[in-house]
Parts: sequence; structure tokens; C-alpha cells
Amino acid sequence: MKLFSASLATETNTFSPLICSLEAYRTGTFLRPGEHPDEHPLAQTAPLWVARKRAAIDGFELIEGSCFQTSPAGTTTRAAYEFMRDEILDQVRAALPLDGVLLGLHGAMVADGYDDVEGDILERVRALVGKACVIGVELDPHCHLTRKRIANADITILYKEHPHTDTVERAEEILDLVLRTIRGEIKPVSSVFDCQQLGSYRTTLTLMRQLVDDIIAMEGHDNILSISICHSFPYADVPELGARILVIADGDKAAADRVATLVGERLIALRGRSMPEYFEVEAGLDHALASTAWPVVIADPADNAGGGAGSDNTTIIRSLVARNIQGAIVGPLWDPIAVQLCFAAGIGGRLQLRFGGKTGASSGMPIDAYVEVVGLGTDCKQTLVKAVNDLGDCAAIRVGGVEVVLTTMRTQALGLQLFTNVGIDPTQRKLVVVKSNNHFMAAYAPIAASVIYIDSDGPMVSDFTKIPFTKITHPLWPLDAETEPKLIM
Repeated sequence: MKLFSASLATETNTFSPLICSLEAYRTGTFLRPGEHPDEHPLAQTAPLWVARKRAAIDGFELIEGSCFQTSPAGTTTRAAYEFMRDEILDQVRAALPLDGVLLGLHGAMVADGYDDVEGDILERVRALVGKACVIGVELDPHCHLTRKRIANADITILYKEHPHTDTVERAEEILDLVLRTIRGEIKPVSSVFDCQQLGSYRTTLTLMRQLVDDIIAMEGHDNILSISICHSFPYADVPELGARILVIADGDKAAADRVATLVGERLIALRGRSMPEYFEVEAGLDHALASTAWPVVIADPADNAGGGAGSDNTTIIRSLVARNIQGAIVGPLWDPIAVQLCFAAGIGGRLQLRFGGKTGASSGMPIDAYVEVVGLGTDCKQTLVKAVNDLGDCAAIRVGGVEVVLTTMRTQALGLQLFTNVGIDPTQRKLVVVKSNNHFMAAYAPIAASVIYIDSDGPMVSDFTKIPFTKITHPLWPLDAETEPKLIM
């Protein structure tokens, strides 16, 4: 038995000015066959990593392909996508004949001329390997669950958790189902229910937690093999946008249809109830300061690099400094030039520094301040469970009572290492401001006395009706009051 695995992934914010070139992937993950580290997966590379660990145990030969991924940003250039896609396709062609293919994709990647990147590559892989080969795909729940990609894969499974703490578990599940299909033990059939809605579905909040726990309990019964909830990624202007439910059953399409409809109706019932309370900047800081227990963790989802934002918005920092708030830390703020100047000054150095506010109008104005360098780190990392994320070189500066962690790599807050790398203990601060949507919760919720969300003037607005869509398919809640949820596959 012979399997092939590769990865190609990013999350595309089509409204972001940050162009995704081939160089962006080279500074992210750009691994050729055999180069993937053995000690841990790299986000969307979990299927390859798991298959490598299990090849000898499960009795198959693994052919490793290339792994390409980069931080969420704007649209990937056509040349970059086609270069990476064609390299993987050439590797598939050279590996034929194949019994199975395992692909680690994101699901919300957009390239010039390709609104459905994952559908395109899956269609081309299918044309090469033929109908008998079993294709398994792992996707992020913030994907676009298009008809094309479901039609061209036998097994498609999305992470269940947000924050995404279960990437390895889902990769194990995909490999199990692919192997069982190859061996003739199961005959997977898929159903997709379109909820026709946009939302944010954090599994750290009670209502979504209950729904995910319930679908996990349903799997393995009544011929149901897998249930996935597609949250969708609302900052992409693509035709098949919106939340969808995917159910895979063992030869029982009627059961898959029934369960997909049931779970879809439950997700629809969460409209307007699945998001946390958002505060305006000043009201949010007032609320945080009124706390009697520390630290208070403040999330800034509007400037989340994990969704393609610049992570250089200065609004909250400016307010913290202006109010002379003490014991506050903020990170990460993407500013490679400021980091370079801080390294030149050294720890303890004082300098007049301009930082932040560089990506665009939604980044706010740069801050000009006399700062002290309080920490430096080279080649820094942070982790989300087993996945390691690069921060690059980092500098911590103090402005009044506020410490800000500057990074050379644009990324969101994930692990506590964001601060500890440069000598800051977040458990000893009153306010911990993180630029992230919800992935920070895995590491920061355990240390937080409370967590609040501030809706700053960053580019990723929480009100989806303000997003200037032009390609989406209507109806779509909350843009449209009346919708027609239904099975589409």
C-alpha cells in the first residue's frame, strides 16, 4: 500500500493589502520532501507528520511531498500558487500508482484567478490518481466548504476546536478512515448542509462547546463516521462563503443527510448568540480596570494577524499610554524596523522610537515616543499545543507603564512565550492585551482572572454587514434577514 502526503496552506483575507508572494511562503514553511521536522507538525502539515509516525505500524509506504504555508494575509499571487501547486502535482505524478493521498490544506486560500484554490488542486490531484485512489483532506474550520472540493475528496475532516488544539487528532482520524476505505472496511459518502450564515463560533464558549461535544458523541453511531462544522472565513469575498455542515457516513446517504440537517439547524439556532460581548476601546479599558482580580486578558481581534490583519494597529496602545495605565503589556506588534533599532540600542537603551501604524489606514497612526528597551530575543518561538510558530527577532519596549512586544514576523498571539521570550511574565501584569481572535485562549485563559474583547478600529470588523462583499452568494445572514438553509450535496 502506497500513500502520498503534502501540504499547501494559508488563510486569505481578500480585503488585506498584504500581498502573498512566493517569498512570503519561503519565510514561512517551505519544505521539500523529507525536510519536515520529525519532532512536531507545523499547523497544516499534521497529516504528513502523523502518516510518517504510523507508516511502519500500519504497513504502508509513505511518499512525502512538499509542504508550503505562510501566515494569513492578502491574496496569493497566481505565479506563487501555480508554482507550489505544480510542484506537488509533479510529485504526485512521479509517485503513481497510489492507493491514497493525504493533503493538509487550510481551506480559505485564494489566489489571483482562483477563488477556490483547494478545489482546484483537489480536482487536479483526482485527475492524476484516478477514481480508485482514496483522497483524504484536513481543513481548518475557517474554510470555504465548496462543492468542488467535497466532490473530489473521499474523506474531508475539519478541526473541531477553536482555538485549533486538535489538528493532530483530526489527522489521525483522516488516516484511519483513509486506511479503512482502502481496505474495503467502509464506503464513505458525504452530505453538506448550507446554513447560509456568517458568525464566529468559539468552542471556548458554552453554546458552541455543547454543540461540538454533541457531534463528537454522535460519531461512531448509526453509520456516522465523521461530523465537521465549517465556520467559514468571513473576510474573504468568494462565492461559496458561509457556515456549512459536513457529515460522512458509511454507505448511508440518508443518515448523512439527516444528521447534516440536524446539526445545521442547531447551528442556525445560535445566530446572534455565539459571539462574546465586544467593547469599544475606552469602555473596554474601563471595564478591565474595574476588575478586582488580575491579570485581565484583553483580546484585540480586529488586528489579528491570524486573519490577515497587519498586527500593527496602535489604537489600544495609544489609549493605554494616554491614560497612564500601569502594569499593561501588549503583543505582538509587527514592526521589523523598530525591532532593528531596539537591537541597536540594546537592553536598557533609551531612544526616540516610531513604532506601529505602517500597514495601512486601519493600522492607525505610528506612535512616536521616548522608550526604554527592556527585553530582546532572537529567533523566538511560541506554541499552540504541539504546533510551533515563529515570532522572529523580538524586542520589548516600555512606554510609561505599558510594555509592548515588537516582532519581525507577523503573527498572532498564541503562547505565553510571546512575552516570556523577552523577560516579561504575563501572570505578574494587570492587563495583558493580545492581538488574536481566539487562539490565545488555549494558553491565556488558564492564567486570566477574566477575558474581554475590544473592538478596535483594526481591519477585521466584528460587524459582518460592514464588509464590502461583491462575489458572495445571497441570501446570507446577517447580510440578509431571510435565508433558505438546505442540503446542497
